[in-house]
Amino acid sequence: MGDPGNAELREFLRARRAKLSPTDAGLPGHLGNRRVPGLRREEVAQLAGVSVDYYIRLERGRRLNVSDGVLDALARALQLTDTERAHLFAVARPSRAGGQRKPLPPQRVRPGLQRVVDSLTDLPALVLGRRLDVLATNQLTRALYTDFDALPPRERNMARYLFLDEGGRQLYVDWPAAARSVVASLHLYAGRNPHDPQLAELVGELSVHDADFRRWWADHDVYQRTHGTKRYRHPLVGELTLGYEALNPTGDPDQTLGLNTVEPSSPSEQALHLLASWTSTRPLDGRAARQ
Repeated sequence: MGDPGNAELREFLRARRAKLSPTDAGLPGHLGNRRVPGLRREEVAQLAGVSVDYYIRLERGRRLNVSDGVLDALARALQLTDTERAHLFAVARPSRAGGQRKPLPPQRVRPGLQRVVDSLTDLPALVLGRRLDVLATNQLTRALYTDFDALPPRERNMARYLFLDEGGRQLYVDWPAAARSVVASLHLYAGRNPHDPQLAELVGELSVHDADFRRWWADHDVYQRTHGTKRYRHPLVGELTLGYEALNPTGDPDQTLGLNTVEPSSPSEQALHLLASWTSTRPLDGRAARQ
């Protein structure tokens, strides 16, 4: 068996190869009987300009000193996105220093950033850390999702919320799309941190308890959250559409500041104002619970 990095490389290449049809790759798709979907190994090797034997060894997760040129050629052959290309480079060269599975030190949100989050009263804001751990939330975020600060520290995690909390499943109008993006975000993190034991624990727990997670984890999709739109169905204020912006604070690439936005004068803005008004009458401030 290879190390986790090599296993991830093997499965990632197989998954990307299976998703690319010969027609999409500019190859004749009708030649021969195709027992599996997607490209064959020899077709990937041909498109990348490497020998079939070399590609087979690479896809099997063998320890090879892969050059940037070969990885670039594979990225082009498999038509990878920029995020997928970065993931390929990460898993092809797993960190030797991270070979020992030692827990990473706890993350803390610096006081200035915490004050920024707390000061935003009209829009939801939160800070996510490694493995999509929820490190900080403002009052409106706790009202929109759940009071993460009231949960035990281990359970303050966006993936656990979406897959193990029934409220998370009911909140998103398109729950499968939201959940798949969370799984793909975890896979992106796994490529950069293959030896994180807390990630292994999280993936194992979700795999045991949820068939959707198991299936989507096996797809080996990767996703870098930047900006977009999501639709919610909140039990108190009904449906609302919110944009989101994901920003990395300078000096801490392992943390992401997530901000929701709303179209001015829209029904969603009215719903968000109603939710904010409702929360202002309730003691949802969980700062005392942060340990």
